[in-house]
Amino acid sequence: MTKRMARGAWAWRTLWWHYFVLLWSLTDGQTRYSIPEELKQGSVVGNIAKDLGLGLTDILDRKLRVAAEAGKQYFTVDSGKGELVVNDRIDREALCGQSASCVLPLQVVTENPLQLHRIEVEIRDINDNSPIFMNNKKILEIAEVSAVGVRFPLETALDPDIGSNSVKSYTLSKSEYFSLKMKELSGGRKVPELVLEKMLDREKQSVHELLLTALDGGNPVKSGSKKVEVIVVDINDNAPVFKRPMYNVTMVENSQKDTVLVQVEATDPDEGANGEVEYMFTEDTPLSILSIFHLNSDTGEILLKGLVDFDNIAVHELQISAKDKGIPRMEGHCRVQIMVIDINDNAPEIILTSTPNVVREDAASGTVVALVSVRDLDSGDNGKVVLKLSGTSPFSLKPSFSNNYALVTSGPLDRESFFVYNVEITATDSGSPPLSSKKSIPVSISDVNDNPPVFSQPSYTVYLKENGVPGSILYSVSASDLDFGENAKVSYSILDSKVQDVSVSSYVYINSENGSIYSMHSFDYEKLKVFQILVQAKDQGSPSLSSNTTVHVFILDQNDNAPTVIYPSSAGLGSLSLQRMPRSAKAGHLVTKVTAVDADSGHNAWISYKVAEATDASLFGVNQYTGEVRTKRAVSEQDDSSQRLLIAIKDDGEPVQSATVTVSILLEDGLHEPILDIRHKALETGGKTGRLALYLILSLASVSVLSVVTFLILAVKCVRSNSASCCVRRSDCDDYKNPNRNLQIQLNTDGPIKYVEVLGGDMMSQSQSFRSCMSPMSEYSDFTLIKPSSTSDFKEVLSVLDASLPDSTWTFESQQVS
Repeated sequence: MTKRMARGAWAWRTLWWHYFVLLWSLTDGQTRYSIPEELKQGSVVGNIAKDLGLGLTDILDRKLRVAAEAGKQYFTVDSGKGELVVNDRIDREALCGQSASCVLPLQVVTENPLQLHRIEVEIRDINDNSPIFMNNKKILEIAEVSAVGVRFPLETALDPDIGSNSVKSYTLSKSEYFSLKMKELSGGRKVPELVLEKMLDREKQSVHELLLTALDGGNPVKSGSKKVEVIVVDINDNAPVFKRPMYNVTMVENSQKDTVLVQVEATDPDEGANGEVEYMFTEDTPLSILSIFHLNSDTGEILLKGLVDFDNIAVHELQISAKDKGIPRMEGHCRVQIMVIDINDNAPEIILTSTPNVVREDAASGTVVALVSVRDLDSGDNGKVVLKLSGTSPFSLKPSFSNNYALVTSGPLDRESFFVYNVEITATDSGSPPLSSKKSIPVSISDVNDNPPVFSQPSYTVYLKENGVPGSILYSVSASDLDFGENAKVSYSILDSKVQDVSVSSYVYINSENGSIYSMHSFDYEKLKVFQILVQAKDQGSPSLSSNTTVHVFILDQNDNAPTVIYPSSAGLGSLSLQRMPRSAKAGHLVTKVTAVDADSGHNAWISYKVAEATDASLFGVNQYTGEVRTKRAVSEQDDSSQRLLIAIKDDGEPVQSATVTVSILLEDGLHEPILDIRHKALETGGKTGRLALYLILSLASVSVLSVVTFLILAVKCVRSNSASCCVRRSDCDDYKNPNRNLQIQLNTDGPIKYVEVLGGDMMSQSQSFRSCMSPMSEYSDFTLIKPSSTSDFKEVLSVLDASLPDSTWTFESQQVS
């Protein structure tokens, strides 16, 4: 009850302490009262209104009140007088226990303005509790042969009061055999002791009844008592005797619990309690024995209650004591020796003697990796152990001495296949049944530079638009190395090679760390269409290993060249060309042919012609594709003799590039028409001679035969090479997907070149055709197109159109035209 009161008081104090620490900042003063505990309800503590400086009107106006405490309202305010009065019973022991100080903190609240006042009420102790003993009676057994002066400690009394109100002294009822003395302990605590003053005689008085009284220091004094009964015990003069001084026992180590191992027996010739024997372990018996064996104190049976392990202790010795129940108690002793029989209950233990070494992957067979040993706590065959490796691995065990082994390499190692080998060792003993254990030893393999870098592709193809920004990235090659660390660090470099007799390093450079290839300058498709870069990847091993790859770079054409007029020649005349024609020309008369070429390829080189300006737009027109300038009607007398045409020449690129040429035409009277027109007129009128007809027939037959032969040759070539371009007309070029060029020159078998056709394009374009058709007047010159001009000659044109690709071919075909 006292402990429960103390805990309640402590909890109450803790609650109020935290509460008032929280509200301390709101208080504006402090008042303290002191009252004894157990005051009646309504008792006045003090005039709190006066002490707080409040008038009687303030008590109601400002609502003077005491806030409720932890569960109880010990105090209240008399609203008429302003006095703090007791509202409930106050038990100091319940509130503060044995604490020397007991203070109740109160909070007094006033409003208008709101104020919080801290009030402390000290609760003084009064002697309201008597000393009490936990037990009302104590029985002491004292042998009649006990010496005078022997002391027997007695129980102390408890008093919830404190200070002078607590227990101060003890008294003992009058007796010639016993007296009471106080023994002082540390801390000033006193304990009563019963002192034997005279030898006891059981035959005279077997029981002595005494009364122990505890007195407190209060006023009035309060007390508490308990009975002390002393029983005089007869003496015991015979000790128990065991039948055997030594007991030998054998047991297997896996015996079941509660198995009876042996029963010891002792006898005592005394009668009654002096002859009753109790068995026990001697006082010096270690705890290890007590945790394994149990001794029945009545029967003397020794039972197994714990685990017995032969490997820890093979023999156990127990010291047994037999005591009678006489006064004083007498005892006899014997020894019990328990021999443990070993069984195979311990699996072998594999011990790693040394930390496994890191092994190079090129280590020779027989290299020592680690040292291991094995032990088995069992004995005999149960402790004989055999080791072996589980699974297949390039390792083996080599015995050394006394259950010690060396783990050595026994085959080739490859770090790229296994960078760590978990070598599993199995140890098995020879017991029945056999026991085994396993241990996995991780063996790390260190790298040797035995793998060259390998590119992600055997070769790379890059398509690059011309006119790119210098320093831009062309492509990134990557190579990986199966090795590790420095052996796997790859650096890239470009091997020296020639591109158009210039070192490739002047065109590109490579980032040695990531393999990114950058351009050194802008590329021109018309000058360079394809080149190769030999890239080498080399690791940082010693010695280093390397591998090469080829990067094929194809330059893609951009429309960066405007068409160039190659006929009519404008040398000395700027962009002006003068042509003459008779006024007698009819509709469809060929005045001239404008011929232009574009250094680009594909769609960028498709050229179209259009009359941009004309003196008389109704008189002349130009063919969009051939550039032939012909009359759209017959010339009349009203037409000006001087005509001027501005012909715009555009390619098919994006953005469009263009050029212009001005053709001046002079209409003259009496000018003979070209031979070709006369022949046409003769054919229309039927006035041809027989010889001319024969020539025409022969020419037609020759052209037909030549056409058939040419077709057969082209067909054979197309079969042999699917990628070859065998196109004659634009509509025939359905398979033009490589950068080859096909130059066709149509010749007159018995005269100068009458027709030149250039077919070209790149892999991204459709076929295209550049045609140059001569005026009939060109019959009188050797080859009009190769005459020098202000810009270029025919050889320069061929040079521009020449494909520098390694696999490009030029085909010159001679076709007879009539």
